[in-house]
Amino acid sequence: MQYFHRQIQLWGEQTQKSLQSKKIAIVGAGGLGSSLAFALGASGIGEIHIIDFDEVSLHNIHRQIAFKIGDEGENKAVINANIIKARCPYTTTIAHTCDFITWSQKNIEVDLIIDATDNLPTRGDIDNYAKSIKTPWIYGSVEAFHGQVCFIDASSFTDAFKIVNKTPAGIATPIVMHIASLQANLALRFLADLSLKKDILYYLFFNKDGEMITQKFNLPK
Repeated sequence: MQYFHRQIQLWGEQTQKSLQSKKIAIVGAGGLGSSLAFALGASGIGEIHIIDFDEVSLHNIHRQIAFKIGDEGENKAVINANIIKARCPYTTTIAHTCDFITWSQKNIEVDLIIDATDNLPTRGDIDNYAKSIKTPWIYGSVEAFHGQVCFIDASSFTDAFKIVNKTPAGIATPIVMHIASLQANLALRFLADLSLKKDILYYLFFNKDGEMITQKFNLPK
């Protein structure tokens, strides 16, 4: 309990202990996934599955905080899983070096799925799978200096977004960590049984004057 002292101050020992029974899946171990691994990997969640078939490339490292020079060619999920294990021995972490569809066929039960991918087709697959097993998921995306996040429960991602293959524009490193932080906060509130607004898309961006704007939209159900 001393390890989680500041969280226990926040929500008590019983809630902290309850996190040990929770299981989550993080789909993608790059930019968002790395930040999610740091944010959630030391929170006391009982079991974390990290899914990514990809290997570290040099151009990933500046915005994907788990990686350093010399990690090129190593699997992203494995690196993130090892970091969590080193930081928090109270969490079981499993790396899956495969794509999401392959992982979904393993029929691993989780309480929550967190999207840390970079493409709409995979998010469509996550939504379809999550609906089929009646499990909520958290959407997150980043591009340039803006990002989106949503806790998806009853709403339909595929109705709200046109599923296309699109190469993202450049990305500023801080927005990656910012959106992942919001995803992690939504995840912890859900897992700790705290109040949470679901199916609301939060869109954050800087306007032409450099002011940060947050907009909210209800997703279709």
